[in-house]
Amino acid sequence: MSARSRGGTFRRTSVRSGRRLGPVLALAVVLLSACSNTPPPPVVTSAPPSSTAPAQSLSQIVVGVDDVVGGYNPHTIADSSTITTALSQLLLPSVFRQADDGTRSLDKTLMVSAEVVSQVPFTVKYLIRPEASWSDGAPIATEDFIYLANAMKSQPGVIEPAGYRLISDIESRDGGKGVEVTFSKPYPAWQTLFDNLLPQHLLKDAPGGWATALATSFPAVAGPFAIKTIDTARGEAILQRNDRYWEKPAAVDTLVLRRSDPSGIATALRSGTDQFSLTRTDATGLQLLNDLGPAVKLHTVASPRTAAVLLRPVSATLSDSRIRAGVAALLDRGKLIAAGAKGGPSGALKADAQVLPPSAKGYAATIPAGPPAAPDVAKAEEYFTAAGYKKESGVWRKGTKTLSLVLASPGEQEPYASIAKELSSELIAAGVEVNSIKPPPRDLFSSLLAMPVVNGKQQAAPDSNGNVGVDIAVIGQPVGGDPATVLASTYGCAPDHATADKTKPQVPANPAGLCDESLQATIDSGLTGSATTTDTLKTLEPQLWSQNVVVPLFQQAETLAVGKGISGLTPGPPFLGPFGSAVNWTRGAT
Repeated sequence: MSARSRGGTFRRTSVRSGRRLGPVLALAVVLLSACSNTPPPPVVTSAPPSSTAPAQSLSQIVVGVDDVVGGYNPHTIADSSTITTALSQLLLPSVFRQADDGTRSLDKTLMVSAEVVSQVPFTVKYLIRPEASWSDGAPIATEDFIYLANAMKSQPGVIEPAGYRLISDIESRDGGKGVEVTFSKPYPAWQTLFDNLLPQHLLKDAPGGWATALATSFPAVAGPFAIKTIDTARGEAILQRNDRYWEKPAAVDTLVLRRSDPSGIATALRSGTDQFSLTRTDATGLQLLNDLGPAVKLHTVASPRTAAVLLRPVSATLSDSRIRAGVAALLDRGKLIAAGAKGGPSGALKADAQVLPPSAKGYAATIPAGPPAAPDVAKAEEYFTAAGYKKESGVWRKGTKTLSLVLASPGEQEPYASIAKELSSELIAAGVEVNSIKPPPRDLFSSLLAMPVVNGKQQAAPDSNGNVGVDIAVIGQPVGGDPATVLASTYGCAPDHATADKTKPQVPANPAGLCDESLQATIDSGLTGSATTTDTLKTLEPQLWSQNVVVPLFQQAETLAVGKGISGLTPGPPFLGPFGSAVNWTRGAT
């Protein structure tokens, strides 16, 4: 008889014997119980948990944040936030990454190479690592590049689309792992493209398309961490090591991003429950962190957003440059900045230039004297009077028409809600009627600020969906990228503006609704490298201020508070924060 047969017979015999002995043993237990006052020992079905287990795993890092509420699309202005920036660095692949000093280098966890292979036409060849794949097993390939480029070229409310708009063709090479991108014009900042690639195979046919992409979570990831849960009601996102990641595994098992108020975050840092926090702080919150003493190190992390007021020239009312100048003269920038910054670190980053934010290399103030640097009510009245308005019973009117403006901000998002409230008060006090609206952020950028215009103006009456034209918007303007790209994306016309039929509806090229053909040639020269950024900005900054379209207030900033029990953490690259190095974080001495 073989060993296998013998073993099999033995097991079957053992089972039969157990079945015969079972009733006998049970009877013995009953008889013993009847003769003794001592109860039988309890049946133990599993090992009890260790009473010496630590309260918090040494392979878990907890981060205090303001909120974890989505959406999480890192390419849209509506979703731009600290949590979105953090998650995109932890979960999504990028062709190039920034070091802490801001320099860009090829991310070799994803790429084999990326290089310019032709100047005429300007062409870049990318080669993706063969093993690079999404967490569902699909390869990262040419289609992901095409999906992102097409969305950035065509969708409203995206961040810095100007470079993508120069792409004329993308072709697949090397079985989808090679990507050949051809541009209509040279683009010196090509290394800034294809950050935070998205899984096209899951998003291209998803209900709602781009408009709902990453609204609540990530369908697939390709970074050192993966989503375990995102609970917006509890305010907690739990990330775990991505076992499908093909490169260096994360040093810790779990990252927890947990919402709390300033007092709760200070308490959690003091006790060591949170290892660090990254939050928007006001004067009170900053003081709570300072009170923790030298055990908690504080850093100011400038964000890639400038709080700004847009006086949109596509508005039927504000298309009159005199009305825009009058409204700009009513703005008290000091009060608007105070309302938004609330004594926090953003207040020290006053934005007095149109393109470069205060924390950027080479920043210098370019704002001219007078409005909008400081309010001037008398000058505002001169402008309104010149435009045919008269102040009657404290309200500006033109015949039977009241000077009335729609003021929009993205929901209850801060600092925009507080700024919009202060702005509304200033305008109403000066005799301007204000209708304040707070649409959800995605609706604001994808619908209201993208309302089609005819002959350069949005329609006065609500459209078929009940949307009204926005005259003034208080939003976060994307900053911190390549300056020429920021310039073209924020102030430039659409690529086909010169040949487009302006009598047919056209979606504005930017949230401000600005397209000044007299500025476009200079904007294009900076974008394509035929003029230096320094010369381009020197020419355009005064003209942009004179337009009274974008009134920047301050660059937003968070406070990074590093407490006990974490190693490998740095403030990170400019505008991005610390999360790019999370794969190396460990629990241990600070």
